[in-house]
Amino acid sequence: MNRRIFKIVGIVIVGLFVLAVALPLFIDVNHFRPEIESNVSGALGRSVTLGDLSLSIISGSVEASQLSIADDPKFSNTAFMQAKSLKVGVELMPLIFSKRLSVTHLVIEKPQIFLLRTHDGIWNFSSLGNPGNQAGDSGKTPAKGGGSSPQNLSVDKLEISDGTVSVGSVPAHRAPIVYDNVNVSVKNFSFTTHFPVAIALDLPGGGLLKLEATAGPINPTDASLTPVQGSVKFNKLDLARSALVSPETGIAGTADFDGTVNSDGHTAKASGTVKASGLKLVPKGTTSSQTVQVVFAVEHDLQKETGQVTQGNVTIGRAALKLTGTYNMQVEPTSIHMTLTGQSMPVDDLQALLPALGVTLPTGSKLKGGTLNMNFDAVGPVDKVVATGSVRMANGKLEGFNLTSKLSAIPGLGRKSSGNDTDIQTLNSDVRYAPDGIRLDKINVVIPSIGTVTGAGTVSANKDLDFKMVADLSGAVGGGLSKIVGPGSGGIPVTVGGTTSNPTFMPDMKALAGNQIKSIGSAGKSIGKVGGLFGKKKN
Repeated sequence: MNRRIFKIVGIVIVGLFVLAVALPLFIDVNHFRPEIESNVSGALGRSVTLGDLSLSIISGSVEASQLSIADDPKFSNTAFMQAKSLKVGVELMPLIFSKRLSVTHLVIEKPQIFLLRTHDGIWNFSSLGNPGNQAGDSGKTPAKGGGSSPQNLSVDKLEISDGTVSVGSVPAHRAPIVYDNVNVSVKNFSFTTHFPVAIALDLPGGGLLKLEATAGPINPTDASLTPVQGSVKFNKLDLARSALVSPETGIAGTADFDGTVNSDGHTAKASGTVKASGLKLVPKGTTSSQTVQVVFAVEHDLQKETGQVTQGNVTIGRAALKLTGTYNMQVEPTSIHMTLTGQSMPVDDLQALLPALGVTLPTGSKLKGGTLNMNFDAVGPVDKVVATGSVRMANGKLEGFNLTSKLSAIPGLGRKSSGNDTDIQTLNSDVRYAPDGIRLDKINVVIPSIGTVTGAGTVSANKDLDFKMVADLSGAVGGGLSKIVGPGSGGIPVTVGGTTSNPTFMPDMKALAGNQIKSIGSAGKSIGKVGGLFGKKKN
């Protein structure tokens, strides 16, 4: 009896296998190709072309050997998406007995997707689902009576497997940014309802991005304005090779992010924590060893392409700063107006970030100890930002550089000082940073071993120094020039030249001579006044 049962089961299995192999020979699924192309073209508002179709009873799917979706003709005459194959899951019973195609899921394998953005913030995928663009690049229109509207298109599951996404601009001003191994999973997709979506992709430089969100309904006039709420994580994002920053800014390094995004189709709000390492923040900067953490919140107007940083808590070691401001992405490159402030920040923690900002200290030296206050406004396009503000340092030290000894090398200015460091009691200055260099005004430095040094000057983009300073000596340095200048003169004029890594100090003889002439003139007037008291003739 058992043998008979096994025999029957075996016959059934073989029969089903034969049926699975034979049925595709009797069902010409290419008959459905015009209908599929028409329905999808009508729903997307783009011309859609499929290759030859084949049916697999075992997997319950129809497979197309090729898929091509046209781009918005306002952007290009090439494809928006190309894929080697498209698998369409179908309900077998309606297909077999009534020749009706009922789609359950779509799997697009190894697609190449080309995203383009204009300077005013319009994307080439913005018009997806807009019937006004359905002619596409081939001029093909949906077959009469066979078209579909976005409202009628729904799929239980939509997947993109092992895709490549290229992000560029129109007109092109740099090479596109390419993201590989793009995988997308969408469940219960419809143009008119909410649907869950999961995205994972490889970032340029080896990082990984993951998005878990709920999106929809699709905005019928601009797909880029579709509401979305979810969480985003990425790690090891290569800033220089990403689409997030312009190469002209010189910004480089890697970043990790963990946060959320919430868009209602009009305003997008993003918040989270970014940790950046190996930073370089200006074109002529060098890599920093210091990690920077930013806890931020941003509100972005999707239509105006403008936004506001409502929270920006920047942490550099134990140093804490506040970043707030606005930006405008309607212009190219993006324009910003930001304010950065910090109070009582440990200098030791900021020291390691100086190379990233392009700040070079004398060779072999570094800032040590003390605290720093700063207040800056940064305005302009991101590649040509001008930052103005002030800095104040207290109770710090420049290790490895003895300014007293450097000044004493000037003949007649004084004797050498022991030690290799320069103690700084206070340092105040107004600062203007621009791509062509740095200008410092109202410099006032109190150095116990010297006295008070005041003045102004510039640091060129090539790190050349040009400063006019006055040293009012009251410390260890003194001697011939200080005696010549005399008390009450306001100090010794000094010119600082050379470079930031190797500064030079020379007495400003022109200014010194001018001061002496003024002193002699003042003395002559005083003598004349005294002589007049005694009735003597004045010369």
